[in-house]
Parts: sequence; structure tokens; C-alpha cells
Amino acid sequence: MTFFTSHPPLARALAERQFLEATAVQTAVLAPEAAGRDLLVSAQTGSGKTVAYGLAIAGDLLGEAERLEPSTAPLALIVAPTRELALQVHRELGWLYQHTGARVVSCVGGMDPRREQRELAEGAHIVVGTPGRLCDHLRRGRLDVSQLKAVVLDEADEMLDLGFREDMEFILETTPETRRTLLFSATLPRGIIALAKTYQQDALRIEVAGREGGHADIEYRATRIAPGDVEHAVVNTLRLVESPCAIVFCNTRSAVNHLQTSLLERGFSVVALSGELTQNERTNALNSLRDGRARVCVATDVAARGIDLPNLGLVIHADLPNDPEVMQHRSGRTGRAGKKGISVLMVPPARRRRAELLLNLAGTEAIWGAAPQADEIRALDQQRMMQDELLTEEATPEDQALAQALLAERSAEQIAIALARLYRARLPAPEDILDPGPERGRAREPRAEGKGPRAVREDREPRPRSAKAAQRHALTDGVWFRAAIGKRKNAEARWLLPMICRRGGIDRQDIGAIRILDTTTEFEIAGSAAEAFAAQVRRPDKEDTIRIEPLIGAKPIDSKADDAKPFAPGRGKPAAKRRDDDQQEREPRRSKRPDSWSPLSGEALREARQEVEFGDEAKAPRGKGHGDAPRDKRPPRAGKESSFKEAGAKSDGYKKDGFKKDDFKKDRFKDETFKKDGAKKDGFKKDGFKKDGFKKKSRDDKPAYVSKARRDDPSAKNPGYKKKPKTKPRG
Repeated sequence: MTFFTSHPPLARALAERQFLEATAVQTAVLAPEAAGRDLLVSAQTGSGKTVAYGLAIAGDLLGEAERLEPSTAPLALIVAPTRELALQVHRELGWLYQHTGARVVSCVGGMDPRREQRELAEGAHIVVGTPGRLCDHLRRGRLDVSQLKAVVLDEADEMLDLGFREDMEFILETTPETRRTLLFSATLPRGIIALAKTYQQDALRIEVAGREGGHADIEYRATRIAPGDVEHAVVNTLRLVESPCAIVFCNTRSAVNHLQTSLLERGFSVVALSGELTQNERTNALNSLRDGRARVCVATDVAARGIDLPNLGLVIHADLPNDPEVMQHRSGRTGRAGKKGISVLMVPPARRRRAELLLNLAGTEAIWGAAPQADEIRALDQQRMMQDELLTEEATPEDQALAQALLAERSAEQIAIALARLYRARLPAPEDILDPGPERGRAREPRAEGKGPRAVREDREPRPRSAKAAQRHALTDGVWFRAAIGKRKNAEARWLLPMICRRGGIDRQDIGAIRILDTTTEFEIAGSAAEAFAAQVRRPDKEDTIRIEPLIGAKPIDSKADDAKPFAPGRGKPAAKRRDDDQQEREPRRSKRPDSWSPLSGEALREARQEVEFGDEAKAPRGKGHGDAPRDKRPPRAGKESSFKEAGAKSDGYKKDGFKKDDFKKDRFKDETFKKDGAKKDGFKKDGFKKDGFKKKSRDDKPAYVSKARRDDPSAKNPGYKKKPKTKPRG
């Protein structure tokens, strides 16, 4: 369908932009029944909503005229949730109304408010802004909305999610009641419906159903990767799909900064886009993508809406999105205006189930495959080189003269080699990636026909149900590895097993027996996955630092031996430890006894200790009390008074080096115990110090008047008290 508009200036602008056919949402808002009415429009991202409401409000702004007269107050107000979307709308309406003489002004956060104030004072026909900045201009009286004829809320559901409900209500309550309100949203939650009922009158509800399979112009791909190969897979995907512009989405700002640095080191022209950047930095990044100075943008979900790059052909989800709606908004940056695009999801083994759920909820089907390999990219580079413009363009006389000079000095083979080197030098080198292979045990399998949910398929061996059955899981061609963690650090198979799968990029079925020792853990890996597993665990891991290395000289488990109790993956706890002392190899027990003591037990140990410490006299039979051993030869007993006795000390007086027991009587803290160094007992006299000098004063001895400040002052009662300085109260 061709564009139907009664305004020649707008039709001329559309023709210059080569807009030949209208989209579904544009056709709906231009229908005769929608003319002059409030609209509640639901359409998916990338459906041409900006041009749709630009054409819808043209009748309110222009009427029957072809050009707009100078205006002192705005005629239309466009509210967008983010700065990028507001600036994008400003550019779209700028070229759409360029032949009408309309003046479009933007008011967004992060920009100079004084410049915006001057532009508003000079006169504007259309004002585009974010909710916060528009409310600020309204409260300060800089924005005159008395002559508004149309108000558009673009991406209203996103503004509700970002917490702009109060700002939207303030803007709608401030504007005239005779205005026309157009509300555009990707979805219609309850909050949007309530907002429409409150601030719209006789609104026409338009729902543009999404095309089958989400975006028909977007090809979804799901790439299987090992947990540590995300960066390498992103590099190879960017090299495989040579799009003029690409966006790589991450979930956090730190991940954006890390990936941007990694791509810059590999030779890509990269810019970052996240919420921590200023508006000028974000604007410069987008301009770099538009004019070709940068090819890749690493961004958070702040770029999932409102970013319209004409040459964007590739979207990579380095981190899986949180919900299917975010995935569609991310992918909607490509495949716009009838162009084809590719959306690639990086899926590690542990996230496959979530990726399948996201695709099912979004109603899309993805092509599953492995990450591009280095050999595949090198072969593709050779084909691209043969079709490069350097070889297909017509030669100028200067080029021919230089070619003749080169042929005179060098051979044709040398010149071709130099050309190949120059071509490869401008391209980032591809990375070697390990293919984890199709994941087993994750995808849903159909039930056996005619059986219940617990039915077992014939082509799959059932899981072991006991410790003896678990022994059969020992791999015949397995390779043993060792992890530097054991029982002393609370190692358990229930968390060791997923850690091994994540670190090595393998499945549980590739793991055989697991032995948890005191300081290490030994486990068996299938021979088919052992080589890839060894290469994968050598790489540093971000989540843990447990060292994993091959175990040389390990013996296979003997399933008949009593000490062979391997752990069965997928089953609960390991088998119970039932081992005899003579069959188990134990580490020598560390003893805290002196070296002179013999590691004996029972009566032999008691006799040996007596002989070492107390001589021949202690060999008499000993009962509860040490038998007939002399009192001065008995061993010390902790906690008894006799423990103060040492060599040469008398047992009845606790006398040692002139020290008497009577000096430490229990009532030494009474008045009469202060007798020392010739002090008199009855006078507390010590070095001329008398007790009577510290008589307690009675209440009658106090002065007749004591000020309240002195009485309440702690320093007056206690001279050693240091008064806290006064400080001003906070707030």
C-alpha cells in the first residue's frame, strides 16, 4: 500500500527517503475512523511508530495549510522514556516536517537546560523530550503548553517500568483538556489501560498483531559455547557476519567495559553505551556508529529501545536477556524498514533450558549450532578478498603506472603475497573455540508411547538406583583428573559435579566416578571428552580458583572391591563408608605427644610414662591414687594445691624461694589485709599515708547552694571525666 496523506510536504519528504509502502501501524493510524480521535496503539518495536504518529498529528498542526506560521508556543508535545529514543524521534520528525517550516526542539536530561530554554523562547512547533526534563521546564515556567493540540506518549509501557508515572500524570494534567492524546506502547499492561481511561476521551484502540515468528525479517541463531568461550565466540561471530554495524548486548556495566576492552585489544573499532555515560558521550558513540567510524557497539539494555541505525545487521546477546520482551526489543534493533538482520544468542550448557524457554515465549524459532571456527573464517576471508573492491574497481592511470613500477622491481608472486598480508593485517584474527557438542540430557524428550511420565526410553540406559549400581557407571576408557579441594574444605559431590561441568564445558554423562579425599578430589572423564576438558580447565575461571589437572598413574576402580564406592551423577549422596581398617590406606595420625613418649596403649603406655618421668620408684602398681609412690614423686595433678610443688619445695608449706602461702589469704581484700612492707594493720598506714584523710563527707558538709549546671556536669563529680565538645545538630 502506498502512503495516503493529504499534505504534499510530508509526501515529498517520504518520497525523498524512499518510503514506498506503509507499514501496518501507519495504515491503521491514517484510516478515516482514526482521524481526530484519541488513539491507544499497541505495536511491536521496529514497526514504524515514529512516522505513524508524525503523520497522524499532521492534520492537527497543519490543517489545510502546507507550511506552518511562526509560533510562540508549541503545538505538539512528544514524550519518550530515554534520551536516545527522544533524540531519535527528534531526528525522524525533523526530516518528516522539513518542507513545512516546522521547528522541532528537544529537551532531554544530560543536555544544557539553558540552551533548551533559549530555543523554547525563540519559538517551537514540536517539542520532544524525556519526562523529567519536561516536568522541570513546566515547573519553572519555561515551557508554555497553553496552545498544545496533540500530546504523544511514545513507549508508554517503558516509562511506567522506569518509574515515570507521576511525571506523565503531571504533564497530562498540565496540558489543555482539548488536546488530542495518542498513546503508543509495545504492550498494554493494566497501568497503561488505567492511564488511557483517565486521560483519554473516546479513544480508538488499535492493536497491530506481530507477524508470525516474532520479526519475520530477523534470523535467530542459538550458538552453543563453553562457559569460558563467550568472548571468543563474540569475536568469531563478528568476523563471520561482516555487518557494517553490530550491537553486542550485556546485562551489566562491568561486563560492557570488560568486553569493550577485549574487542579493542583484538583490533575492532568499538564504542560502549551504558547508563553510566554522560549524554554527550552516548551521543558521540551513536554518531560514530552512524558515520562509520565505529563498527561495533557494546551496550546494556539502555540501547534496547530507541536506537535506529540504518546499517545495523547483527545483534549478539553475549548475556541472555531476563525476559522474552527484552530479547525482542534487543533483536528489534536490526531487521528494520524491510531489511534483513541476524540475532545471535550465546548459550552455555547450563543456560540452554532458559534459552529454549525465552524463544518459546517469544514465539520464535532459532537455528542451533556451534560457534564459528577459525578455519571456517579464514576460508571465508579468502573468498571475500577475491571480491574486494580493490580488485574489482577500474584502475586509474596513476594506479597502472605504480603497478608497472612494482612489476619492474618485484615478481607478481611477491606483489600478491604482500597484498594478502595487507588484507589480513586489517582484519582481527579469529579465535580457536572448543565445540561443546550437542548437550545431552537437557532437551526435553518425548515420552514412550503408551506409558506414564516415569517411562524409560529403550534407547537410553536408566539411571543407577543404588551404590552397587553406581559402580557400573565407571567409564572403561575414562581419564582421571584431580581437583585441589577435599574433605578438609567441605568438598561435596553435590556442588563439585556442576562445578566440573561448568569449568570443562561437559555434561554429567561424561563424568564417571568421583573420589573425595582429605585434600584432593579425583574424578573420571570420558575419553572422548577428556582432551577438550583438559584444554578448557587450563583457562582461568572468574568464579573460582580451584586447580584442576590430569592425574597421572591413576588406577581404574575395581567394582568388586569394598573400597570402590564411586558417586553416581544425578543421584543423591555418595554410598556409605563401610571399610575395614586393614583395607583402607590412612595417613599417619599426627601426635601431639613428645618424641620421648612411645605410641603404646593401655598398661604398657602407663608403665613407660612412669619410667620416663618418675624413675624406678614409680613402677609400683597404680590404682586410682598412684599406689604407694612417694608423695614427692607423684605426677602433678592440674587444678590441685599440690601442683605448686616443684623440686626442692616443701609439701606442707608451699614455700618456694622465701615465698609463704600465708601472704595470699582469701580475705586479703579486707581492711586488715593491707599489711605489707611494715605497714600497720589497724591504721591503713603506708608510707605516711593515713586512711582518716579520706573521710566521707556527709550531706551537711555540702555548700548551701550548688548551681544546676555544676550539679549536672559529670566533670564536677569526676575530675578525670573529659566533657564532650558541643556540636551543631545535623540537618
